[in-house]
Amino acid sequence: MNPNPPDAEYSIRSLFSAAKAQRKNLSSYSDSTTSAYQENLQAAISSLEECRRLARQISLFSSNESEDDIASADLQYLLVDYYLGELVIKDSVSSRKGVLQSAREAYERYLRLLDSYGMLSKNDKKLYEQYLENKDEFTLMPAADLTSRRDTKIARLKQEKELELKLEVPKTLDADESVLREVYNADIQLCAHRTFHALDIIAQEVKILALMPPTPASEAPNPLNSQDQPRADGDGYSERLDRPDTLKNGKAGPLLNKEGKPLKPFILLDNRQRLRSGVFKPDHSLPTMTIDEYLQEEKRRGGIIEGADKQSGQSAPIDEDDLEKADQETMKAREWDDYREDHPRGSGNTLNMG
Repeated sequence: MNPNPPDAEYSIRSLFSAAKAQRKNLSSYSDSTTSAYQENLQAAISSLEECRRLARQISLFSSNESEDDIASADLQYLLVDYYLGELVIKDSVSSRKGVLQSAREAYERYLRLLDSYGMLSKNDKKLYEQYLENKDEFTLMPAADLTSRRDTKIARLKQEKELELKLEVPKTLDADESVLREVYNADIQLCAHRTFHALDIIAQEVKILALMPPTPASEAPNPLNSQDQPRADGDGYSERLDRPDTLKNGKAGPLLNKEGKPLKPFILLDNRQRLRSGVFKPDHSLPTMTIDEYLQEEKRRGGIIEGADKQSGQSAPIDEDDLEKADQETMKAREWDDYREDHPRGSGNTLNMG
């Protein structure tokens, strides 16, 4: 490996540490579709892109070298492309096809770099060759044989657990170089293990997107001659009578012939004035009549019953000057009082009496 200036090494070291901190901070978000998450995601991606640019600028890795030529502290920078692929695929703002393509390219750079240094395990080397043969059909588990799928899944989970156990040793600069190198190698192998799983998922998602119907293109406007071009204002108003939105039942075709005579019946609507008058109207419905007008209308429709009749359930007021009528009401009241005295409340309920 070519010797690098101390300031360049410090720069990529601090930048990579900041990118890993940003990547770790993303796990604190519960929703990956929020604007805050996507902003921090793009910041982490930008930091990793800058790390990748600096690594190329100082020729940190070379195809003419072997794994032993890489300093132990520089092994961690092999993971830049893996982290890029891991973060890019979480982008929910950009086009999904473009996101999948960018993530796939980052994962491919990671595997290609490991392969050039001979750092792929025997199984990963076989999977890498299988992936290069047919990227779109790549899969870790054959769909036909369920037993093989189960065995493959269990074997890969065991491998991943074994690699995770090797990462429990703290990765510090003060650690023994052999221990530090072993931990970094385990991390690299674990990321390669997860890379093939990510490429499998990407291949499946690409197939699903290919089956989706294409987005319908917007219809092109009908070509018009310069003399037939309508006069349109900034608010979209047009004086054409044969606009599609004014044609009855959506029937296309001109309303007037060349001589200006109507070819079909039509109605002129002053939509422009009606819309303009409704700009400053309140957002609630205004009353259309007063309370007195409403009561009169209800009385006319029979909704209000007045007077002393059988429907109202009210008795007519007694005229004080009508002595005969007054005596009748008095006698009626006395008879009712006598009846209540002879028949006290509850006297007729003899069912529950012993």
